[in-house]
Amino acid sequence: MNAPDAVLPLRSALHLALRQIEGTLAELGPDTFPGDTSDAQFYGPRRLDPAAPGANIGWTTGFWTGQLWLAHALTGRQALRLAAVRQTASFIHRMNAGVDLEHHDLGFLYQLTCVAADRLDAMPGARGAALHAAERLLGRFRPQAGIIQSWGSLDDPLQRGRIIIDGAMNLPLLHWAGALTGRAAFADAARRHLERTRAHLLRPDGATYHTYHFDPDTGAPLRPSTHQGAADDSCWARGQAWGIYGFALNHRHLPDLGLLDDAVRMADYFLARLPHDRIALWDLSLAHDSGEPRDSSACAIAACGLLEIAHQLPDDTARRYYRDEALALLLALHATCAGERPGCGGVLLHGVYHRAANLGVDEATLWGDYYYFEALARLAGCWTPSMPAA
Repeated sequence: MNAPDAVLPLRSALHLALRQIEGTLAELGPDTFPGDTSDAQFYGPRRLDPAAPGANIGWTTGFWTGQLWLAHALTGRQALRLAAVRQTASFIHRMNAGVDLEHHDLGFLYQLTCVAADRLDAMPGARGAALHAAERLLGRFRPQAGIIQSWGSLDDPLQRGRIIIDGAMNLPLLHWAGALTGRAAFADAARRHLERTRAHLLRPDGATYHTYHFDPDTGAPLRPSTHQGAADDSCWARGQAWGIYGFALNHRHLPDLGLLDDAVRMADYFLARLPHDRIALWDLSLAHDSGEPRDSSACAIAACGLLEIAHQLPDDTARRYYRDEALALLLALHATCAGERPGCGGVLLHGVYHRAANLGVDEATLWGDYYYFEALARLAGCWTPSMPAA
């Protein structure tokens, strides 16, 4: 691909994404959090019992506030900043009140909100809340097993000793906290968790399992499983994308582990299994003519991962290859999945949350919107919460 050929359409994609974000903000207001996914292609107030509609609860709210901070960073518009500040204040309150924090997605929640607010706005209280989030994430580390438990309380009999491939994406919060405090425990926990993730969730061919179970007391590996994939031994597309981006990001902080080579293997597996239109089916094991839905969010995450891989590779030819593959994914997403009012409110259509549970199938998703927007922001030269401070 000739990179200049991608400039104009992707610049248009960025402007369209900004308009969609501002439209949702105008519809919902600065104090309302959208649902995990759109409903009939438009976001409404988040509804998770027993919380009030639009409350800051669940694992995905940071993707919405993260979009607002990125939009402000790109445009300098004060309306976006004020909305992002108000929403970030909700994350500070959520941490202080201990609302829905018994899971590993504290990185998604606080890296994209409070870390961004501290970096971009020096917002009072944001750094402290993010440090508390990192402490809570560190508190989920099981030293006997060498893992950070993904879900549930640490005494939950169904979740004790379980990790998921998504977890690699939450670890940059630990690296940030370790750099800020000088405490080695943050990086040590991330290192051990990544070593176990690589050993047991990453397969020899570059595919990934979604989840893996360990004995929480001895660390003995027990079995792989899936929660959202087609089968325990299939390759869930979004999980593969989390692995690509997560390993590439962690390579910045732990280069001696060689995680970039693993990210490349996962990326090659992902790219080799894309259909002709380059929009992944929700599970990479599915036949392209199966009639199963695409998951655009997996491609958005993977595009960020490919850009991160390209940024770190030392070889010019390999760097150009993975950057071009990222551009090709983004061009495909813009051509076939970009949302535009008045027909839809999401930034990125044709996502899938949970196919088996029929949740958010062929809808916009907050994470798909965020990572598509982040990839476009990266190309525009904008700092993002997933990148180190300049």
